[in-house]
Amino acid sequence: MTHPLIEALRVNEAQFIRLRRRFHQQPEIGFEEHKTSDEVANLLSQWGYEVHRGLAGTGVVGTLRLGEGKKRLGLRADMDALPMQEKSGKAWASRTDGRFHGCGHDGHTTTLLFAAEYLARTRRFNGTLNLIFQPAEELLYGGRVMLEDGLFEQFPCDTIFGLHNMPGQPLGKIGLRDGAMMASSDTLHIEVNGVGGHGAMPEHTVDATLVACHIALALQTIVSRNITPFEPAVVTVGSIQAGSAPNIINEKVLMKLTVRTLNEQVRKTILQRIHDIAVAQAESFNAVATLTHVNGSPVLVNDPDANALVRTVAGTLFGEESVVQAPPFMGSEDFAFMLERNPNGCYFTIGAGDEADRCMVHNPGYDFNDDILLTGAALWCGLTEHYLR
Repeated sequence: MTHPLIEALRVNEAQFIRLRRRFHQQPEIGFEEHKTSDEVANLLSQWGYEVHRGLAGTGVVGTLRLGEGKKRLGLRADMDALPMQEKSGKAWASRTDGRFHGCGHDGHTTTLLFAAEYLARTRRFNGTLNLIFQPAEELLYGGRVMLEDGLFEQFPCDTIFGLHNMPGQPLGKIGLRDGAMMASSDTLHIEVNGVGGHGAMPEHTVDATLVACHIALALQTIVSRNITPFEPAVVTVGSIQAGSAPNIINEKVLMKLTVRTLNEQVRKTILQRIHDIAVAQAESFNAVATLTHVNGSPVLVNDPDANALVRTVAGTLFGEESVVQAPPFMGSEDFAFMLERNPNGCYFTIGAGDEADRCMVHNPGYDFNDDILLTGAALWCGLTEHYLR
């Protein structure tokens, strides 16, 4: 027998599928989510939420207080799209060249709005509900900016939750993992400065390109020789920008790196080793290496008690078999900033299906699976009604 909450939500499912597809047609990248933010704010206001705008520029927080309950719950969704071209072929594909909801944030936003409408209409909870619509997750610091702008000072939350759709995970299954679930992410730039000159007279130069190549190779020893094999870590040199002609030895090279770990101490060790190796390698060639830490987000760590709450609610709504053990994931998520500030919370995945042709997120052919809008909304509503009893 289907749970009554699911049946009650199903009445409006088609309406929110249409809303999700409209969001998909008008993708906006980080800190530019003006139309999306306007629509989110207008809907929340119509439903009776107290709406606050301006955190991180385009962020929206909708608050609903009912009864005398003292507990405060935060539910978060991300709103931004990716700067890439869509090739899904769907009738509701992006109408903006070079902009695409290729990670499903259109679905995450709609899922929370789906739940928001039901919760405001039924009012079956006692306490404070804060709905957090965050910009710029893809930049991996929109959440940090919301915190810096006073998110939890203005809207205190005793516990917080976030979700993400997950292609490759069986449809509708809820993925949970205690402790570290998603990796930290650090972007670094290394500028190598040498002495330029003619390609035919290398003895008068310090070849910055050669130095950068040696640095790139040496960096690959960090994971294999400085980190225990039992701790996952990735050091990737994704870009080496150098040169304009075959007969010129370059005086300057820019290297761009990403670093991923599932342990904060491992993260600190790797960042320090990158600095030490780059500087020392450059010095050995009479060059100079200068490092810039462009941005970074921490390891996403789930609280076991918060996971247990999700497991209980999901089991009640969908059956005990609906919850699966999620593997650790080396991708990153800036909800980690919110969990770092408020560890009483968790982040979980909802399976978007494991069919062979189901595109992974960030693939040009990807599209959010509308079949899980109802699943996510029911889980948000169930968590709210359970936690704010």
